[in-house]
Amino acid sequence: MNFETSRRGFLGAAAGAAGLSAIGATPASAVVEPEPWGMKLGVATYSLREFDRHTAIEMLKKLQVKYVSIKDIHLKIGAPPAETAAGRAEFDAAGFIVTSGGNVDMTKGVTVDDLRKQFEYAKAARLPMMVCAPTHENMKAVETLVKEYNIRIAIHNHGPEDKNFPTPQSVLEVVRKLDKRCGLCMDIGHSARTGIDVVKTIGEAGDRLFDMHVKDLRDLKDKDSQCDIGDGAFSFPAIFKQLKKMGYTGCVNMEYEINAKDPMMGMQRSLSYERGVLAALAAA
Repeated sequence: MNFETSRRGFLGAAAGAAGLSAIGATPASAVVEPEPWGMKLGVATYSLREFDRHTAIEMLKKLQVKYVSIKDIHLKIGAPPAETAAGRAEFDAAGFIVTSGGNVDMTKGVTVDDLRKQFEYAKAARLPMMVCAPTHENMKAVETLVKEYNIRIAIHNHGPEDKNFPTPQSVLEVVRKLDKRCGLCMDIGHSARTGIDVVKTIGEAGDRLFDMHVKDLRDLKDKDSQCDIGDGAFSFPAIFKQLKKMGYTGCVNMEYEINAKDPMMGMQRSLSYERGVLAALAAA
């Protein structure tokens, strides 16, 4: 099958069934494999930033995802620990596996004391990992807290506008000198806009690639060209093949940044495309 010339054509009935789920209907006979081809498909809840926690959880249920990365919109940093723990329990009760939280801002402190509140938050929320945005100046303090709390961090690259970590390479250059619990959350949209080869870079990241934020762009240089996954220029078959080749065990988290007030159809189309690609790769 030519993946690049039939980006949506091979989805067929599976996509249709997923579309029914998006509007709250139950497909007559459809079982969505939670980990197709061994990949952990998830959602970064920033995608549902216009909705409160309860509503976001109900939307995630309709998307039939298993893994989530919680944005602080849905689990507020600075809340009393008991409130944070209760909010996290709502995700557990809904059956989700919480793999991380973030993106957590760490740009406004330099010392261990300055940054401790972020790690206390992660502890109360029982986050195994924080996707985060530190600075070069505070990395040693961050590493100290990683060791103290035994909570992994995945530094998120934010593209050409990011003065600290624009590219995955800029993250890897730093974390490879730090504790093994310090790694990369690679945002493929921001990465592509810096001109790097996304698939090649995934391979280069190796075991320091802890998490991924995925989206699609019609123009890989234009952040305003974001579209549903499968409608843009990224080769998701090539991305998934590279992840499979390297034995990636982290999540592939969709971060849907368009249609914020009405995202469900686009998110479902995106997940259907990802699942369809993985099903085709598994059957090949």
